[in-house]
Amino acid sequence: MSLARVNAMGLKGVQGYPVLVELDLANGLPNFTTVGLPDDAVREARERVAAAMRNSGFAMPNRRVTVNLSPARPRKQGSHYELPIALALLTASGQVAGGEWSSRWCVVGELSLDGRVQPICGVLAMAARAKAAGFSAIMVPEANAEEARAAGIEALPVADLREAAELAGGALPRSRKGGPVSNAEAPEPDLADVRGQAMAKRALEIAAAGGHNLLFVGAPGTGKSMLARRLPGLLPPLTGDEALEVTLVQSAIGRATPGLVRERPFRAPHHGASAAALIGGGPFSRAGEVCLAHGGVLFLDELAEFSRPALEALRQPLEDRRVAVARARETVEYPSRFTLVAAANPCPCGWRGHPRKACVCAPNEVGRYLSRLSGPLIDRIDLQIETPAVAFGDWAAATTTGESTAVVRARVCAARERQRARWNSSAAPVNAFVDAAAFRRGARLLPEALETLAAAERKSALSARALDRVLRVARTIADLSHREEVRASDVLEAASLRGLDRLRSGLEVAV
Repeated sequence: MSLARVNAMGLKGVQGYPVLVELDLANGLPNFTTVGLPDDAVREARERVAAAMRNSGFAMPNRRVTVNLSPARPRKQGSHYELPIALALLTASGQVAGGEWSSRWCVVGELSLDGRVQPICGVLAMAARAKAAGFSAIMVPEANAEEARAAGIEALPVADLREAAELAGGALPRSRKGGPVSNAEAPEPDLADVRGQAMAKRALEIAAAGGHNLLFVGAPGTGKSMLARRLPGLLPPLTGDEALEVTLVQSAIGRATPGLVRERPFRAPHHGASAAALIGGGPFSRAGEVCLAHGGVLFLDELAEFSRPALEALRQPLEDRRVAVARARETVEYPSRFTLVAAANPCPCGWRGHPRKACVCAPNEVGRYLSRLSGPLIDRIDLQIETPAVAFGDWAAATTTGESTAVVRARVCAARERQRARWNSSAAPVNAFVDAAAFRRGARLLPEALETLAAAERKSALSARALDRVLRVARTIADLSHREEVRASDVLEAASLRGLDRLRSGLEVAV
């Protein structure tokens, strides 16, 4: 036969979509043409496919080869079309028998020149889409086999083109031995190592329990970064649905691990990162840091050193919990449900408000420095905490008196279980992420708490968004105390943790 069809998968963002590889052999001068909006990597596949076939003991047909990737409209990107193209070429030239496998299986993989099948990005998303499309199995590179199985579909791992051809011809899969699995984990930073900063530790616990955004402002050396890096250790393990979502994102950008990702992401980009690096974009609509932090923590150290456009671009993902990267040819949507924790100095020199060190910054310098933290951005940060200088006695103490990460994490997990039962949601089970209408219906605010919230609004002119966030934090405080109703004391603590008197007055210079 001179025509062959093999099913493959494309990748758009974190979603796979079916692609049919059609290959035709015709008489004429030897040529290899690929159509169907291929990018440069797909067009270059002809060189790797030809070399891989020769070095695997197959004959490259000396005829005119036309490859069509259908449907034609989406642009085809990536090197994972090489294995299905090679199998289609072997089938069309009669070197591999055609059969039901070409309609029942989906095939993805990159070829090296010697015929080995290299690992690729996005296998989990492709495997999930293959299962939804009704395919019985997916042929994948050997290194991606566990990732594909996590989607619940039969995975056919192949190490080279010869093995892929043998499987298509009806041979049994090669036997494989599982490699050693290491259970060793790096010790996590312990919250007990942080000296002093009782209010900051309390805010960290509340942020972990409810998924609230958190900002530390203080002089250098007060423990802002140290506190922020202990937030992931306070979070509960990923649920099954969360692990699947996180793995989809990590796999799509090439950071996949065997099986499902079990640890929550912690991303800490440098303050020189551009808006595209934070949010996503570029010629290939790549995911940004807010997407890579999905399901975990995004830490922005030296917040005021980030560019104003980069910080303002954060407003939409902080509100919508997703990012839509729009380009002329396509729009790609990524999930970005994360907890933001940020740290900032109060001024360029860092010593503004310090009890013993004088600030040398002129008022206009402080204004320019803090102007990058706009009012709308600050309004989206639930907890705004000042970190005072650590007393020498706390620093020099022989033993720490604070609670360990394990103790605090137990309270956080209990609070999250209460929220999961209340909101009955696996996708957004914490107070910070619940839909506004559903939250207002289930918040269970006592009349005295509502009066306290009204008093806070009159005193500090809170926006509607800020009132909603104070209420969400108060709901989390009540959950940590194992109470179903939100009391006035919960609202008072939530308002105080926004820094409504001291911190916001310091930022009003800029906003």
